[in-house]
Amino acid sequence: MSNITNRTPFTLPPLSLYIHIPWCVKKCPYCDFNSHTSNDIPEQHYLEALKQDLTQDNHWIQNRKLHSIFFGGGTPSLFSAKAIASILNTAEQTIGFEPEIEITLEANPGTFEQQKFSDFFSAGVNRLSIGVQSFQEKHLQKLGRIHSSHDAANAVKMAQQAGFNNINIDLMHGLPDQTIREANGDLEAAISLNSQHISWYQLTIEPNTIFYRQPPPLPADELLADIQDNGQQLLANNGYQQYEVSAFSQANHQSRHNTNYWSFGDYIGIGAGAHGKFTDIQQQKILRRQKTRLPEHYLNYDNAPSFKETETSIEELPLEFLMNTLRLNQGVPVQYFEERTGLSLGTIEQPLEKLVRQGLLEETSTYLKTTDLGQRFLNTILSQFMESE
Repeated sequence: MSNITNRTPFTLPPLSLYIHIPWCVKKCPYCDFNSHTSNDIPEQHYLEALKQDLTQDNHWIQNRKLHSIFFGGGTPSLFSAKAIASILNTAEQTIGFEPEIEITLEANPGTFEQQKFSDFFSAGVNRLSIGVQSFQEKHLQKLGRIHSSHDAANAVKMAQQAGFNNINIDLMHGLPDQTIREANGDLEAAISLNSQHISWYQLTIEPNTIFYRQPPPLPADELLADIQDNGQQLLANNGYQQYEVSAFSQANHQSRHNTNYWSFGDYIGIGAGAHGKFTDIQQQKILRRQKTRLPEHYLNYDNAPSFKETETSIEELPLEFLMNTLRLNQGVPVQYFEERTGLSLGTIEQPLEKLVRQGLLEETSTYLKTTDLGQRFLNTILSQFMESE
């Protein structure tokens, strides 16, 4: 695919906003995110930097309103509700909100954050993502979490009492020495709390983490497969639809923000180390922008935080598009490929036909989607679209 010349005009996709708050109370041994421990968070200084950051990305709005907002971290719930309300107000005045905008804030289950849930709801946040990871004490300790299983269950209940009716629980599986029964127990606890969304993903060992330097005893591959099969069946039996590799939801509660990522939508990223993706409709190209990573560098600005910008090459676009969209169980409409990459579907026709013959992609003229087998072999599918091929 190195000689791609057949281009079509871009169509602007939905626009989301990601806001990164990089501080947390304690760095977990598995975490490779851009997060930093601190007892003295410069909330007001960082808030002003976020507003300057948002202003410098105004060029990429291109007459759109925000489809969704996501506060990630770190631990965004360490910030005050007043600060969260302030940046939301700036975003609404600067860009504007679509009707029924989804506004998510990541929160830890600690009692300090729980006390602020009502204030976050009043500030305009309408979805909480609570980082539980496990409801079992021994696994929480191994993961370096600072909350208890009681804190985790109570956090969900407190969020519901505060008015939230759209709550995600983050859970991990494939934990050190975890059994099928223990993995199912975590899911059963989340289900019993009637959370509308469950993100259930496998623990992976990433570089630059404590677990990478001191690897824990993880379940064997065969056990991992059994844990996943049992968990998926348990969630399905309780009304949770798997709509993405690690995302399960009750009816009409899929994450709008993450679905926009996976559908190759656009997003502004503000905050230390935040990433953004933009469709340049005038120049007919896709740009990526990353803000300076360290908080102290991010805060050392004159007019706005610094960033690095790169253009996604034509040759890279098919792979980038499919790396995201094929994560979705239902796939995406075929026209998204042309509208969001500026390429004709004919540029990938040969590998698509090959994958259909192999039983990895559905044979359909309207959607790009994997078969059930294809979902298990996404890397095999994506290898067909590498530039070298």
